[in-house]
Amino acid sequence: MTELSHIDSKNNPTMVDVSDKSITKRTAIATCTVIFPDEIKKYFQGDELVTKKGPVYHTAIIAGVMAAKKTHELIPFCHPLAIEKCKINITTNSDGNAEITCEVSLHHKTGVEMEALTGASVAALTIYDMCKALSHDMVISETKLIKKTGGKSDITL
Repeated sequence: MTELSHIDSKNNPTMVDVSDKSITKRTAIATCTVIFPDEIKKYFQGDELVTKKGPVYHTAIIAGVMAAKKTHELIPFCHPLAIEKCKINITTNSDGNAEITCEVSLHHKTGVEMEALTGASVAALTIYDMCKALSHDMVISETKLIKKTGGKSDITL
């Protein structure tokens, strides 16, 4: 079994010590999907979903970026990071559902996987919040890390 990085030698939870690590460019890309019922799909105006609360995708992008920057306040052992890039893209796929991609990067001693996952997740939650008056039949689906670079290893899933 692989040793857990957030457990110390006495089995207590702990933040990972990154003080001896080298600074490298770190990137992470995460995705998330919001599946819409038909009654929500009729609210699209071009590439934007518009409700009485305003432009849904634009608001979700802002919320996702804000969340990525605050990940260390939400996840107990995440390091506070000065994110250099956070780009959220939301598109509507051929089934009429929202596909969210969050790409985060910086130069640091620790990675940004949690920031990318948090950004994508909060963007999806914002879409849900802004559309729930229309229907609660939405599904937030398949939040996942698809790529990570920098540090010990690069991963593409």
